[in-house]
Amino acid sequence: MKMQVVLPVLAVIGATILSSLFIVDEREKVLVLQFGQVKQVKEDPGLGFKIPLIQEVVRYDGRILGLQAQPLEVTPLDDRRLVVDAFARWRITNLVDFREAVGAGGVDAAIARLDRILNAAIREVLGSVPSNRVLSEDRTALMNQIRDRARAESGALGVEVIDVRLTRTDLPDQNLAATFARMRAEREREAADEIARGGEAAQRVRAAADRTVVELTSDARRQAEVIRGEADAERNAIYAEAFGRDPEFFAFTRSLTSYERALQSGNSSIVMQPDSEFFDYLRSERPPGTPAQ
Repeated sequence: MKMQVVLPVLAVIGATILSSLFIVDEREKVLVLQFGQVKQVKEDPGLGFKIPLIQEVVRYDGRILGLQAQPLEVTPLDDRRLVVDAFARWRITNLVDFREAVGAGGVDAAIARLDRILNAAIREVLGSVPSNRVLSEDRTALMNQIRDRARAESGALGVEVIDVRLTRTDLPDQNLAATFARMRAEREREAADEIARGGEAAQRVRAAADRTVVELTSDARRQAEVIRGEADAERNAIYAEAFGRDPEFFAFTRSLTSYERALQSGNSSIVMQPDSEFFDYLRSERPPGTPAQ
């Protein structure tokens, strides 16, 4: 009879002891609440104790968490709208403040609060600089400013913003077509300017080449005329000298040339008197170069 009573009692005691124990993993932090009030903070891994049925254990992730912000449209100083995506890393640093700030919502509620804080910091920082700084490759200073502002605002949540990164900075979809059209028009204008300059340079080269051709041709013709004139003068001098030395022989050779040209085979006919001077050397029996008697 005693054993029947003792065993249930021992079972109840064992269950009570087991329900009063909890294990804290190294990846998490734990709050022990009693009627909603924080009674114990357990951040180190190991075994913990609580009052069964009265106290409850609430677990939070103690690791570094990520937050992917929603795409945000911002307007920099030059009124050029941009779409910005950001990614933040954060962690819980004060469990009591975190619980008081987000209540039973936990990490999900904290992410919603952090998303609003991060968006406000992005708008404030990027709205104070021109768009070329936002679109540049080196945005470290801007990201550090956003991180510092978000860290200051999120301190009341019991969390720490470790880092903020701008993952994308781009134009809104409705502006892309206009921007591409403007870029295309600028490139076409530059191409037209280059073509015009190339055509002008080609025309100058072509004109210079034509002028050079005219100058070279004219000079060549002038030199040819000079050479031809000199040759004619030399030929005439030779003829004159030859004629002066032996006029009769000169007349004879010229007559032979005339015979050769006139008496060629063909359909041509020559009609002249037999006693014409053209036949003097054909009738004469004196040798060439012999003076007439």
